[in-house]
Amino acid sequence: MPAIHVDQEQAIVETVAATDTDGSEINAEGFVIPVVIPLSEVGPWLALYDPTSGTSPSAANSRIIARAVLDALIAAAEAT
Repeated sequence: MPAIHVDQEQAIVETVAATDTDGSEINAEGFVIPVVIPLSEVGPWLALYDPTSGTSPSAANSRIIARAVLDALIAAAEAT
């Protein structure tokens, strides 16, 4: 299973004005949480993902990403 890391110590509350991956505009105050994917893990992660499939990535792979982000969110929310 490829690795993913979140730098929860750098999570901050900030106003973000950007474009989301689906092209929609974002203008909101929220937590900005750095996600770190080692360069050596980019290929393995991309190999597991098919953007044309509604069931990709798998639940197990999605859970790895979700838990890393949610654990960082819990820590950041408790620190503010």
